[in-house]
Amino acid sequence: MGIMNREILENRLRRYQELLDKNGIDGSVIRTLSSFIYFTGTKWLRPSLLVPSRGEPLVILAKGEEELFRRKSWIENTVCFRRTEELMGIVTSWIRQNSYNRIGLEFSVERDSYILFYEMFKRLNPNVEVVDVRGLSMELRMIKDEWELDNIRKAGRIAVKGMKVAEEEIKPGKSELEIASEVLRELMSSGSEDPKVYVSATPRAHAEPFRDVEIREGSIATVVIGADWDHYYANMARSFPVGEMSERARNALRSMEDAYTLAAERTKPGVKFIHVEKEIEELYRSMNLGEYYITGYTHGVGLLIEEDPITTIVVPHRVMEVREGMALAMIHAPIMIPEGSVKKENTFIVRGNLENVTQY
Repeated sequence: MGIMNREILENRLRRYQELLDKNGIDGSVIRTLSSFIYFTGTKWLRPSLLVPSRGEPLVILAKGEEELFRRKSWIENTVCFRRTEELMGIVTSWIRQNSYNRIGLEFSVERDSYILFYEMFKRLNPNVEVVDVRGLSMELRMIKDEWELDNIRKAGRIAVKGMKVAEEEIKPGKSELEIASEVLRELMSSGSEDPKVYVSATPRAHAEPFRDVEIREGSIATVVIGADWDHYYANMARSFPVGEMSERARNALRSMEDAYTLAAERTKPGVKFIHVEKEIEELYRSMNLGEYYITGYTHGVGLLIEEDPITTIVVPHRVMEVREGMALAMIHAPIMIPEGSVKKENTFIVRGNLENVTQY
């Protein structure tokens, strides 16, 4: 691991420890993959990172994984298990040996952050107070440093290459899965290790591609791409008309362009997301499309394709203010008409002016 990366990662963890200490939390058990990457610098199956509010972090690994992990991360303090039941035992011993009373867990929907783990934790540590610390890690992660932004820019260039393939592949009779497979091939061959590709030939807000759903004449095919570089994502989406469009579909496509332009002009540091959201809704109502709009026009992008601020899911985030250093995907929410879902989305870095990293 390079010196620059180590300094960045170690500084992140120290700032996180300061937040834990400030909030009276003795330590944090990190099982969510994105936060594990944020602090260690590498992805890992079954991530387990123990962070005390003061002192050195500890990573739990399966026996035999130590050498590779130490090559990929700055953290040298590791402990290994041979049987999976030993993993929770290591966590419990760490808590008891240090006499910890308040422990943080990230309440999330990410990989390995299962409710099963939480229930096991509570049974083994009945006297320990469990605190949700997702907000503390996201407080750090929402504002990207230049190293993170550079990775997002690189991811954006890969995403654009994937979208070019998507446009070439969209033809009547082709299945959603066929199109997605070609886009995935391009993204992965370009260095994206964990790309996300969604293709919808029908009006669906989130479209895992189906092998038995085909592109139809007179419909709108929408492709959403999340490409990553060094674990950081850029997110983009485009809607492609197939054949002759109805007046309603043409109206929706025109209105999406107008809403996209509005969002790009209005989203600036200090502006509350809800104010932009209301302007977009008013625009759609004026175009007789209010009933088709799915609320939530933007979300953060980083170690997850969709992370804080998530105005698309978390309603309180809509009253947050745009801040310098955020990476935002917009417009996220589609217009859901019978001909298909209409969407135009790019990833922007928030500066004085927005920087579009997925220009297509």
